[in-house]
Amino acid sequence: MKVRAYFLMLLVVAIWGSTFVVVKDALADATPGAFNLVRMTLAFAVLAAAYHRYWRGMRLWQAGAGAVVGLCLATGYQFQTTGLARTTPSKSAFITGLLVVLVPLLATIPGLRPPGMRPPRWNAFAGAALGFAGIVLLTAPAAAPDPARAGGLGRLAGLLPDMASINAGDVLTLGCAVGFAFHTLALAHTSPRIGFQRLALLQVGFCALFMALSLPLIERPHIAWTPRLLLALGIAAVLATAAAFSIQSWAQSVLPPTHMALVLTMEPMFAWVTSFLVMGERLALRPALGAGLILAGIALTELLPQPVVAVAHE
Repeated sequence: MKVRAYFLMLLVVAIWGSTFVVVKDALADATPGAFNLVRMTLAFAVLAAAYHRYWRGMRLWQAGAGAVVGLCLATGYQFQTTGLARTTPSKSAFITGLLVVLVPLLATIPGLRPPGMRPPRWNAFAGAALGFAGIVLLTAPAAAPDPARAGGLGRLAGLLPDMASINAGDVLTLGCAVGFAFHTLALAHTSPRIGFQRLALLQVGFCALFMALSLPLIERPHIAWTPRLLLALGIAAVLATAAAFSIQSWAQSVLPPTHMALVLTMEPMFAWVTSFLVMGERLALRPALGAGLILAGIALTELLPQPVVAVAHE
């Protein structure tokens, strides 16, 4: 049973990592909000057909909890896909991975901390420091050397980040990490009380609803129905959302939390490898060092894990 869970979760994480490239390519044919809405609507249709008998007996409080989880999920995806249209797949994946670091930090707030979860320890704060230092190196280019300062001071100024040159897509993607961190905490509050089939229906359904409501506010939607777009929607909706969320919910009941977290941290690496093989994307020394610091921060946070395991998002 555990061997099957490890294999399926590794497959899920590989799918999540590869979708950064697939979605990035498809955004040439659709605006981010329109792509997200079609993707979640299709995923909801698949889940509604697969879990149709779980509609019976649903209670109002369950729908309310599902709406909160769906709102957080929609926020994360809207920021992520809008940011992905303006940055590279590997950058988007590494920044999204910071949700693992953000979850224990947000859990310092008593109202957000799930029942039974301990306050974060020193490793959570050290991991956050490494992660945010990595973001600066990954997203901010080095400042130009200051000619007014001679010698070492001028060269030192050239090593500092040029914060004014940060890509807007990277900033939006950081917003997605915050949204997904809130989604993780919302799941931790609701999943012990609602079966994963019913919770999958509710969160994806409400996610599609909130995306539809927000679409006129964030963009002028546009879709060109090309084979490339249809393939991306099929992969993202059926494999990376409906099937992956169901597999993950099952695997979390089988695998130890620490092992589950370490498997999930492979997502940015799959995204970088896919981006390198498909798009030829290479990270220079400075952003590669930043990506390494982000991975180190995630690993430090998860080597001494909290009882709540952060979920990964493609």
